Amino acid sequence: MKKSILKVTLLFSILCSCQSEIKTSEKEKYLRWVGDIEQNDQIDETAFKVCNGDDKILQYFNLGNGPIYAGEKSKVLNTFKSKYKPISGKKENGLIRIRFIVNCEGKAGRFRVVQSDYDYQEKEFDDEIVSQLLNITKGIENWEVLKQNEVPIDYYMYLIFKITDGQLTEILP
Repeated sequence: MKKSILKVTLLFSILCSCQSEIKTSEKEKYLRWVGDIEQNDQIDETAFKVCNGDDKILQYFNLGNGPIYAGEKSKVLNTFKSKYKPISGKKENGLIRIRFIVNCEGKAGRFRVVQSDYDYQEKEFDDEIVSQLLNITKGIENWEVLKQNEVPIDYYMYLIFKITDGQLTEILP
């Protein structure tokens, strides 16, 4: 009887230690939220830093607002209207989403692009269209510095571009 209890206790302690190891490795493997943007030194500017750590970047749905820029959305719309050059002869149609982080200094970085057709099926647009939109987005320097309890925070932001026949027809949100 004592041997049985000892075996069960030993087996239980082994299982508990294994479970603890699994939880630790899973935690390191998964991101906090779907879509979190990890630093990638091969594509991200190494000078861009978040201020409060990657686990404290607020998602857009935590903010309760749409995109927040100095000069409101009209300034961003005018920036794209004046800088985007449509690609003639291209019948490109769909959506291009550029997602990024705005740090506590109001600077943007870690840009990621997702492209789809109007049915949200993955597609690749002409590189000239994507690179124009990405470069214009990277050039926006007047993102608002947001504060929580008087402390500047880092937050995720995104822009979605509706493209019809190579023309930029709408910017969301």
